[in-house]
Amino acid sequence: MTASKHSPHSLKHHFLVASPYLADPRFHGAVVYLCEHSDDGALGLMINQPLDIHLGEILEQLDLQGGELDLPVFSGGPVEQERGFVLHPPGASWQNTAEVANDAMLTTSRDILASIGRNEGPPEFLMVLGYSGWGEGQLEEELGSNAWLVCPANTEILFRTPWADRYKAVLDLIGIDLNQLSETVGHA
Repeated sequence: MTASKHSPHSLKHHFLVASPYLADPRFHGAVVYLCEHSDDGALGLMINQPLDIHLGEILEQLDLQGGELDLPVFSGGPVEQERGFVLHPPGASWQNTAEVANDAMLTTSRDILASIGRNEGPPEFLMVLGYSGWGEGQLEEELGSNAWLVCPANTEILFRTPWADRYKAVLDLIGIDLNQLSETVGHA
């Protein structure tokens, strides 16, 4: 991530929840954590769609310790699906780490994976491959068409809520009953 112009209306450190009006099937039922949002665009990571690969397999592929780790790896989105991200709370320092919020950091360097493999990594983390990206004005356009529901993020959902419960947990945070969401638009 590079430095960019921040809007006073930035949704950085917010959750996006795919609404029934979102046309892109890749995001059906998705919860996206926004790591960056400025006038130039946005970058987020889906945090509730695990891949068919576990962290131990990735560590083995990188010739790192920790092949026994049976932890999920999430699909962060359709962009650069081979690129890895580790979302974690602040603590130790790694080479390529950016602060998303006071309680959330994003690291993209191999050294954090080596630390995790040696059981010296952050106590809580999410491993993600790929990301969700929006160009200038694109996210705002999608928000205007009710494709996403938005609320401030919290680390309880991010790090401590089981992945299968995150969609409902964010909807609960917003105050929406999942049973009240409809996939059809009515006309009066």
